[in-house]
Amino acid sequence: MVVQARDDAAGPGDAPPRPPPPEIKVRVKYGGARHEVSVSPIATFGQLKKLLAPRTGLQPADQQLSYRGRPRGNAEYLDACGVKNKSKMALAEDPASLERRYIERQKNARIETANCAIGAVALEVDKLADQVTSIEKSISRGNKVAEVQITTLIELLMRHAVKLESIPAAGGDSSSQKNIQAKRVQKCVETLDVLMVSNARLQAVVVTTKWETFDAAATTQTQWELFD
Repeated sequence: MVVQARDDAAGPGDAPPRPPPPEIKVRVKYGGARHEVSVSPIATFGQLKKLLAPRTGLQPADQQLSYRGRPRGNAEYLDACGVKNKSKMALAEDPASLERRYIERQKNARIETANCAIGAVALEVDKLADQVTSIEKSISRGNKVAEVQITTLIELLMRHAVKLESIPAAGGDSSSQKNIQAKRVQKCVETLDVLMVSNARLQAVVVTTKWETFDAAATTQTQWELFD
């Protein structure tokens, strides 16, 4: 890792900056693993964290580097803190990072639970929507349906509306999906309200059968021949 030498007091006419010092090797313990990293002694702990990221899988913002029993800040220089060749350090996940990850996991779990609940309601609404379409086609053809079919569908849809309302808004895609299903339920209920009015105007179809009658007087009488 190439780091430009620090020259805090450099000014016009001064000697050219000195070349960077040779790299040192530091040993970093992370869990049960130990990593040996080559780094410039005038690098910062923040720069060392960047070198450790691909080895440990921890992003620099999630790392906490400790040297001589003290967590070190990103802006602190290795040499200023006494780091030398073969110096040992300890790496751990930053407590603030652990808390952020825990909060993120909890949030994701709530979103997943909400999505599952919304998905279950959506499946039921699909079935009820198909029944609404079937009733709509029947009424449009002039066929009267039993009013209880319409009122039952409205009641079932309203129950699902209550279920949707009880699902906590977890943010993200779940909130938008919840709104979409709520609008579907509302549209189905409004359609059924209109169909109920149209259905009430239809006359029930009564099917009668005309039976053919026979006149008893028209029956043929058979003459029997008598033998003496």
